[in-house]
Amino acid sequence: QVQPVQSGGGSVPAGGSVRISCVVSEYGPSDNCVAWFRQIPDKPHEHEGGGGIFRDSGESYTADSVQGRAVISQDTATKTVYLQINNLKFEDTAMYYCVVAACTVVAGQASAIASSWGQGTRITVSS
Repeated sequence: QVQPVQSGGGSVPAGGSVRISCVVSEYGPSDNCVAWFRQIPDKPHEHEGGGGIFRDSGESYTADSVQGRAVISQDTATKTVYLQINNLKFEDTAMYYCVVAACTVVAGQASAIASSWGQGTRITVSS
């Protein structure tokens, strides 16, 4: 399966906004969404879910940690999924990954079975 390709991110001042792009060339037979995960610097072995968007419906969901600040969208013509985070906080500093996955949301709880990970994009929130 072709790896998603990410771009964007960088160093952004606290309170600012940032957008990451993820171009998805291929979905596997069971994949129905693109999910976003992040890996914070002091927890290198954990991936915190940030949200996702369903390919066919365009419905999105976001994690509590970015609720009200994150917008996940897609452009089907360019096969691009976007994660925008507004009002950035220092704790948003992390490596961000888009993941092609089979996603479900049940009773407000999301789960994702990953097929293919993007290469990662770093966001550093500065003072």
